[in-house]
Amino acid sequence: MQQKNSWLLPEGIEEVLPTEARHLESLRNKLLGLFACWGYDLVIPPFIDYLDSLLTGSGHDLALQTFTLTDQISGKLLGVRADMTPQVARIDAHNLQAEWPTRLCYAGTILHTRGDPLEKTRSPMQIGAELYGHEGIESDFEVICLMLEMLAQTGLLNVHLDLGHVGIYRALSEQAGLSVAQESELFAVLQRKARPELQELMESYDIASELKAMFLKLPELNGGKDVLDKAATVFAQANGQVKQALAELASIAGQLANRFPNLAISFDLAELRGYHYHTGVVFAAFVPGVGREIARGGRYDNIGRVFGRARPATGFSADLKLLSTLSKQSYPQEQRELIFAPHFDDAGLNEKIRDLRAQGQAVVQQLPGQTGGAEELGCTAVLQQDHQNWIVKPLSLGLE
Repeated sequence: MQQKNSWLLPEGIEEVLPTEARHLESLRNKLLGLFACWGYDLVIPPFIDYLDSLLTGSGHDLALQTFTLTDQISGKLLGVRADMTPQVARIDAHNLQAEWPTRLCYAGTILHTRGDPLEKTRSPMQIGAELYGHEGIESDFEVICLMLEMLAQTGLLNVHLDLGHVGIYRALSEQAGLSVAQESELFAVLQRKARPELQELMESYDIASELKAMFLKLPELNGGKDVLDKAATVFAQANGQVKQALAELASIAGQLANRFPNLAISFDLAELRGYHYHTGVVFAAFVPGVGREIARGGRYDNIGRVFGRARPATGFSADLKLLSTLSKQSYPQEQRELIFAPHFDDAGLNEKIRDLRAQGQAVVQQLPGQTGGAEELGCTAVLQQDHQNWIVKPLSLGLE
């Protein structure tokens, strides 16, 4: 007996139906082809992995998002990947072991224990690219350009790019001599953008007054390119690491402005998403009508250390399902070409069907006694016999 409502899916888990699946797979192939043209090689990490490997680097921020289970063979804890980046870093550090820059890309489903408040899905399809083995801002610039090209290939317009640098907060915390507990406490307040709490916290810290002033100003440093000029004044007494971070942001923003004159660029120096994971420049892309970023990334040096080899790294990722949805809104999908073939025991017909399929054309053959014909199946053409030959006719002509 069929269980009631047995067709229901867990909350945040979706099926992808034929029309959407075709569009999604077409976009996936297109974007992976783009990455290949930039020299990024495809890798396919496993869906399930040892929990320790998944909770490396960014994984510490994703611990609550990772489904866990016990391996019946080894007895060890396994996790269902909630982010593919640590796995790709392992491939670079342990499997490939190149001394030169390595470019890798990937696309696959990940699983979260809970959905994002702004995006209810718990099973995004993550697509991204990573560049290992180069620590200069030139590699940051390359992956940002590739991300922007990916969005352009998706058909998205009016992209807005937000830039930040987690090294600023990290360097200020080091200069102030904050304890681990203080740094974590301050981080949480900055993430909430809670200025009254920030003021109260600064009053309780025994640090130099000029550093208190810098921390208090940090949440205000967001907006257009004039933010960097304001930051230079605010951080006049900061250490060299802070000034180096500002110089890196200015250089990348200048290069982007030259490459993409119409690109809207903003800065948020208090943006600390992925702080325990990222080490330098961070970036996110937004488009009108979507209340969250559609792609994001940044520098995350030394993630490979736990796998035996620390390497500089930078990259980005996005949810391919979201990109596919936005792409369909920008460019409506063209009608699928499908040829209907009758059920008929004829060698010429079978050969014609094989030839058409070999040429990449879609042919569906009628089954005996089936309900529905060419029109109901969504076909655009039919195979009809003309003397001794089988020819393809548009559906409107073939049914006459």
